[in-house]
This record gives sequence, C-alpha cells and structure tokens, in this order.
Amino acid sequence: MTPMLAVLSATHVVLVVVVVLLLFGAQKIPELMRSLGSGMSEFKKGLRDGEQALLRESAPPATPVQETTTSPKSE
Repeated sequence: MTPMLAVLSATHVVLVVVVVLLLFGAQKIPELMRSLGSGMSEFKKGLRDGEQALLRESAPPATPVQETTTSPKSE
C-alpha cells in the first residue's frame, strides 16, 4: 500500500489548483488562505493553553511555608 501523497504527480497538483481557482476565483483565494492561517494559529494557541491547564491541574499542590518566629530573649 502506497501513501496517498506519494501518488500525486505534478499534473495532479496543477489540476487541483485549476479546480480551486475555478470554484473560488482568484480574488477569494488570499482571503481563504488568511482565514486558514489564523484558524491554525488559534488551534495551536488552544492546544498550548489546554496543555498548560492540564499541567497546572496535575502538578502537586505547593506546600505552604511556615514562618518561624523567635521569641524575644529574656535578659
């Protein structure tokens, strides 16, 4: 079984680009790519935030430091 991307040739890529241009038009492509990029960055930010929240929840709670007070010396 061969990987799907290994089967694509230059002719296939050109054909896909032509079909995309016909469907969306040359004016719409930059807007689509911009929204795709911002969506990907939001997705990565969400993953990073979720990972940090998971790490905070799974970390052991910090033990409070007890202050020691010294009593005044009697002279």
